[in-house]
Amino acid sequence: MVTNINDIAAEINRTLANYAHGVGEEIEKVAEKVAKEGAQQLKARSPVGARNRYAKGWRAKKIGKQWVVHNTEYQLTHLLEKGHAKVGGGRVSAKVHIAPVEKEMIDDFVKGVEEAIRG
Repeated sequence: MVTNINDIAAEINRTLANYAHGVGEEIEKVAEKVAKEGAQQLKARSPVGARNRYAKGWRAKKIGKQWVVHNTEYQLTHLLEKGHAKVGGGRVSAKVHIAPVEKEMIDDFVKGVEEAIRG
């Protein structure tokens, strides 16, 4: 049985391409899961005031090949997360709720990618 070196190289390339495709699909599933869970966490942890739409406004959406978590009341996200000045003077204190969820999402995504690569 004589095997050509080019045949071996082609077989290795096919095997690696199949592996990469499978890992890519798993990473896509992880990204979707993390984004949807992150949106749910933000709904649960968001400050609730007179305008309850903010807490209910968190969505996970696929844009192109990326998953994005956003709020339909996007004008309030920075004001609530960072605090802001009042019209009559003084400041409204920050209600940090996005940063902790973002850190958890990053950690979950990294762990999921590592598991997908390990198989």
